[in-house]
Amino acid sequence: MKEDYKMKNYIKLSILSLSLVGLASCDMDAPSVSSLDESSLFAKYSLAEAEVMGIHQSFGETNSYRGRFLPYYGVNSDVEWGNAPSFADLKSDKQSLWNYSTEAANGQMNTTNNAYAKFFEGIERANLAISGIRQYGNYEKDADMRHLLGEVLTLRAVIYNDLLKAWGDVPARFEHVTAETMYLPRTNRDKIYKQLLADLEEAENYCYWANENTITQTTERINKDFVKALRARLALYAGGYGLRGDGYRLSKDPDLAPSKMYEIVKKECEEVITHGSSKMGSFKENFVKLCQDDVTAGGESLWEIPFSAGRGRVLYTWGLKHNAKDQYTQQAQGGVNRAVSTLYYDYDPEDIRRDITVVPYEWSKELEAGKSHVTLSGLNKMCFGKLRYEWMNRIVTSTNDDGVNWQYMRMADVYLMAAEAENELGNTSAAWTYMKPVLDRALPAAKVAALQAKYTASQQAFREGIYDQRALEFAGEAIRKADLVRWGNIDAKMAEAKAKLTRLAKRTGEYAGLPDKVFINKAEDANDIKVYGLNMGEDDDTVINTLDGWESKNWFGSADKPTLTDDIIDGLYIKTPSMNCLWPIWQYFIDTSNNMLNNDGNYGQLSD
Repeated sequence: MKEDYKMKNYIKLSILSLSLVGLASCDMDAPSVSSLDESSLFAKYSLAEAEVMGIHQSFGETNSYRGRFLPYYGVNSDVEWGNAPSFADLKSDKQSLWNYSTEAANGQMNTTNNAYAKFFEGIERANLAISGIRQYGNYEKDADMRHLLGEVLTLRAVIYNDLLKAWGDVPARFEHVTAETMYLPRTNRDKIYKQLLADLEEAENYCYWANENTITQTTERINKDFVKALRARLALYAGGYGLRGDGYRLSKDPDLAPSKMYEIVKKECEEVITHGSSKMGSFKENFVKLCQDDVTAGGESLWEIPFSAGRGRVLYTWGLKHNAKDQYTQQAQGGVNRAVSTLYYDYDPEDIRRDITVVPYEWSKELEAGKSHVTLSGLNKMCFGKLRYEWMNRIVTSTNDDGVNWQYMRMADVYLMAAEAENELGNTSAAWTYMKPVLDRALPAAKVAALQAKYTASQQAFREGIYDQRALEFAGEAIRKADLVRWGNIDAKMAEAKAKLTRLAKRTGEYAGLPDKVFINKAEDANDIKVYGLNMGEDDDTVINTLDGWESKNWFGSADKPTLTDDIIDGLYIKTPSMNCLWPIWQYFIDTSNNMLNNDGNYGQLSD
């Protein structure tokens, strides 16, 4: 049973009883301190651990990661979009969160308890724990307490990583709130990045490797593998492009020069790979394990945001759509976010990642004897298939929450970050050694060899290979948008996506000759699903005549009613993505900031 091993089921509420009574200056009033003295609280590991684990409460609250950040940050990209993008509906709250035209008064976000507020709540909890452990935890002599300090430093870095991705320059809070620090302005993100990189360098000296200790036997607890991988990811963001007060550009801070950041990426990723405490396995197995709440450390998953069985909307948002309460779930949900229509065709037909990642069907609303069957979705609304109710070993009964963890980092990312770093540092042949294991499990050997020849032809060729393979590997995991931003090619890639969608709609160029119709066998068993018509040449009448009882659909619609319309394609983005890739700080926090916050200058502080 899930309750036997899901960490969130035994996390205690914070003993400090954090009374986060109000929000101001984008943060919160100082929490009240409980009657239990801090010196007692943080001197004992079990009590200090409960405080640190209480930070996860800020992740799982209704409008935090659960219901606002994970559903909305990450779309739209060139591989992921919100369900049914629409230019005509460009000003709706949900559409404008996706389409690069977000306003500070957005109705989904402009509340006192949304993700922005909850992230600072989590940071405040972390700050209190860091201060308490440093002062009372005797961490220099107690290895478990030392790990705990590394863990909370890392959790704070996770939250700040997402704040910086979504909002750019934000107030820097590395000490708990006082009356003097209640109201703070935005801080140049370079300063925050440098602090986080230093924090994680400290944390990796404290934390146990995966399975080195009982604490790190679960992917719901921070381990050194993840600390190093997160430090690498932060270095990529710090050394990459971003929207700043004076434009979309790289940092001018010499400490964050791309070459220096790539050295960090190379070091951290290669140490994780060489140590071997976490290993890549089967591509499909990683996601099956995630759906089955298997949180055993040492495999592909490095760290997951833990959700209890009745919390978290991961499958609800990113999973395969079920239109009814059926044999696999008592929740008619999934498919809030979808795959951009061209993604399926970007894969080599023999790439095992394709049919796991992009799915052309849903589960039907109609039931027979309590069972639904698979039914074709449509070219404009293909689901992601990495997360499936049918892979779970428990029935979801909540209306909205499924309790599946959010996988924050996996080993394939470590390998591809290492490959990218080696290439950017001029070592393309070494870079291939880290890309190869990711491709070996996805493609036949002959096709891997062909890609080796293509990618290793030059540094730029390998760079393009990184762009492509990160899309194919991580589609549906909300990583792509931040990648495009940091690479500085988000405008080009998003424009390319629109052009590809237009060619697909008209079946010209690389899409010429795709069949008119797609067929599916209406299976009720998830292991017996068959589809015909998606690939070139799958329009053989002798085959089609044998598909008795199969459902079919005109995949591209008709001349007067096309499946991919101009409205959908134009809804992918409204304004220039690079200049609108950040969310504004929501108006509530501007209004209550004592005039310390504003959304001037592209939502960024003018850099030093």
